[in-house]
Amino acid sequence: MSLIVLLLLPFMGSCLAALLPHNARNTESLLAGLVALIGTVQVALLYPQIADGGIIREEYAWLPSLGLNFVLRLDGFAWLFSLLVLGIGTLVSLYARYYMSPQDPVPRFFAFFLAFMGAMLGLVISGNLIQIVFFWELTSLFSFLLIGYWHHRSDARRGAYMALMVTGAGGLCLLAGVMLLGHVVGSYDLDQVLAAGDKIRAHALYPVLLPLILLGALSKSAQFPFHFWLPHAMAAPTPVSAYLHSATMVKAGVFLLARLWPSLSGSEEWFWIVGGAGACTLVLGAYCAMFQNDLKGLLAYSTISHLGLITLLLGLNSPLAAVAAVFHILNHATFKASLFMAAGIIDHESGSRDIRKLNGLIKLMPYTATLAMVASASMAGVPLLNGFLSKEMFFAETVFINSSAWVEIALPVIATIAGTFSVAYALRFTVDVFFGKPATDLPHTPHEPPRWMRAPVELLVFTCLLVGIFPAQIIGPLLAAAARPVVGGTLPEYSLAIWHGLNAPMIMSLIAMSCGIVLYLLLRKPLVRGRFAYPPGVGRFNGKRLFERCLVALTRQARSLERHLSTKRLQSQLFLLVLAAVIAGLIPMLYSSLTWGDRPKIPGSIVFVTFWLLAIACALGAAWQAKYHRLAALTMVSVCGLMTCVTFVWFSAPDLALTQLVVEVVTTVLILLGLRWLPRRIEDVSPLPSSVPKARIRRLRDLSLSVAVGLGMALLSYAMLTRPTPNDISSFYLSRALPEGGGTNVVNVTLVDFRSFDTLGEITVLVAVALTVFALLRRFRPPKESMQLPAQQRLLAPDVVTDLVNPRQASDTALGFMMVPAVLVRLLLPIALVVSFYLFMRGHNLPGGGFVAGLVMSVAFILQYMVAGTQWVEAQMSLRPLRWMGTGLLFAVATGLGALAWGYPFLTTHTLHLDLPLFGDIHIASALFFDIGVYAVVVGATLLILTALAHQSVRAHKPASQSKSLIKSGAA
Repeated sequence: MSLIVLLLLPFMGSCLAALLPHNARNTESLLAGLVALIGTVQVALLYPQIADGGIIREEYAWLPSLGLNFVLRLDGFAWLFSLLVLGIGTLVSLYARYYMSPQDPVPRFFAFFLAFMGAMLGLVISGNLIQIVFFWELTSLFSFLLIGYWHHRSDARRGAYMALMVTGAGGLCLLAGVMLLGHVVGSYDLDQVLAAGDKIRAHALYPVLLPLILLGALSKSAQFPFHFWLPHAMAAPTPVSAYLHSATMVKAGVFLLARLWPSLSGSEEWFWIVGGAGACTLVLGAYCAMFQNDLKGLLAYSTISHLGLITLLLGLNSPLAAVAAVFHILNHATFKASLFMAAGIIDHESGSRDIRKLNGLIKLMPYTATLAMVASASMAGVPLLNGFLSKEMFFAETVFINSSAWVEIALPVIATIAGTFSVAYALRFTVDVFFGKPATDLPHTPHEPPRWMRAPVELLVFTCLLVGIFPAQIIGPLLAAAARPVVGGTLPEYSLAIWHGLNAPMIMSLIAMSCGIVLYLLLRKPLVRGRFAYPPGVGRFNGKRLFERCLVALTRQARSLERHLSTKRLQSQLFLLVLAAVIAGLIPMLYSSLTWGDRPKIPGSIVFVTFWLLAIACALGAAWQAKYHRLAALTMVSVCGLMTCVTFVWFSAPDLALTQLVVEVVTTVLILLGLRWLPRRIEDVSPLPSSVPKARIRRLRDLSLSVAVGLGMALLSYAMLTRPTPNDISSFYLSRALPEGGGTNVVNVTLVDFRSFDTLGEITVLVAVALTVFALLRRFRPPKESMQLPAQQRLLAPDVVTDLVNPRQASDTALGFMMVPAVLVRLLLPIALVVSFYLFMRGHNLPGGGFVAGLVMSVAFILQYMVAGTQWVEAQMSLRPLRWMGTGLLFAVATGLGALAWGYPFLTTHTLHLDLPLFGDIHIASALFFDIGVYAVVVGATLLILTALAHQSVRAHKPASQSKSLIKSGAA
């Protein structure tokens, strides 16, 4: 299995999971488990290829001209993380089968779960910096959906929102830092970045790019001062917490720190920022964990503390510390996932997570209690468990650090204090929950969970024991393979022996354990009595409160600016918008000379000048009549558009002329439908004498701005048109359109081949705009004053007239005066379909193409609406514009992916020549399928927008429930 298949597997599973029925909990968990298990096995089979420093690399051309290719890269470190992502994902899938309630929307849960797994896997095996940022943001998005899965709960919504805000802001900083890093290196390829460490650290931009990248990494891993979001993410279901906070999301930050360790570490800035944040987080998280009364809250703060430990190790600029960090990443994933699952079992079987209510569970849940106590002991660093080994390596690094005197003293003290706190909160998790008299006031009588719900915990706890007793034999080779890429290829000397003698790290461990037991005994009674609502000394520095206050302050400032700078009057808004555009265009003109060129002028023609004089007259007339007669103004504006079409024809641009002509038709219909709902102009109201001068000043101001805009655009256009243009661009397309694009229509070949990526973005934006218009109009109700006008005064499309004159007969408007037009447009529909097909098929070599063909087809459908009526058309034809748009996007993307599948850059066009009987030689370009996507999107988006406007005529006379069903049926 290649890496690309490995990456796509979770996303395909996510799509399949979303399609399964609501009650298919077993099928959903089986699907997710099989996807993760297959991936785990495949990753494990790749170990021989990366064991001795090997790298598996797959590269797919994407934007080679910009140095951006889709690169998948698997070395030892990425292999370890992939194993954690998929392996623990397998166990969580099994666990979730029993944890999730049958009443929960399980398809949505597993769809989000698998999508997040794919995003995290993509982040781990990406070999390109921009690609890493892309998957980084995907993990933030899908974690937001998972944390807010129970969206009916306010704490889940707040926790998801907070996580998205913090990690999303950090992601933007990361993007800026990565852009600078790629600029410094000269490439975004990860291999080149990892090999350019000396160049990066010596560059003048290093002090700028480093904090930006670290902001992204530290916020993702909930490091101080961004630690506050992680405890509030505990509102997610426990399987989500076990997965996100043990092996995936919060580990993404430390993964990035370790991934870029060869390039960015080794400087004073790295030491103080990374090491300082890690040290603060280590102590603060452990301290707060002791005072938590919620099991998941305790584990959340302990996760923050252990992430701080890993961050501190990575910040010490020591290869041996980096090895210890990689080791603790693995150990923390095993014991923390098992602890979260154990906490979920306790909550699932007893109905409570409150430590003050849970006592004596060892008598009621002996197996679960034993597993939880072993995992908790590993978290506390008890010997013969895996947590002890990485903790000893951490203690050793703090003791033998070579730095300033106060740092050499402070770090061992900080490490010992954090170890003391970890023992104390581990004892709270075990002694207070499992020992003592059995609890009697719980919602449910506790009992052991189903056998297979406990199996993932058993496997993880067994791993903790196995690694702790036989570290060199079990984990030694895997740790060496994973740590070698982090330290730059050469591993330092280290030992994974259980006993190293009575040295300083062992003494620190003994002190931490002893002091932790004493601290627990001192705090036990006050905590049981509920004396501490917040950890003493940090309650007033509540991160959540500070975050919410910042949001409130920003909101108030934004509203204040809105009150002072904005207005509800459309005319004033347009004036400010146009004025800002004029200033933006004027500033560069002031600093650069605007001169005419010496390009030879094209001789004019009396016919051409007459056309443009007519267009100018119509433009002036439209501006004047817009105040009095909207239909006349719209007609004259349409004449201006028609003159633009004539101009394109005059300058030998028939493709543009054809497109402009059809766009004019669609736009005119759109404005007709929109003008219907504007309020009627009131002519009989006499203005106040004091308002007359103000109105004149305002009109003079608007006229001056309009003249300035017109003259400015005319001057800029004349300056550009009179200058000689370089022939490089035009000659490039002219010479390559036929041999490389397979077509003689250079405009169409450019759109669907050379600039197809731009076209894909444009049709995606078109879909987004159509959906936005549709969503806004779904809740729109026509104003009453527009419905009370006499029928002869209404400026309506014929469709609206028909529906309003007699709404009862709107379902069959072929009756009466609309019978002849209705018959004609029905006959016109197949003709328009043939014309549309003709324009589409000829577009690659002659004027036409998917865009103009789609507009022609849209006009044919719109005519049916205008003449036959909305209800009649939707009763006779099932247009479904949403499906048109979705199918079009799928066609466009599939065309690009097809090129990738054959090893070419995304959306590369290929031409197939077929020699068919009777037809002869026929060439079919793959761009044809991309053009099909453009065609479908244009038809769907145009229909969705225009029919949504037309629906207002019918909805104005319908109850709300019928109106909603009507527009849903039209857009389905």
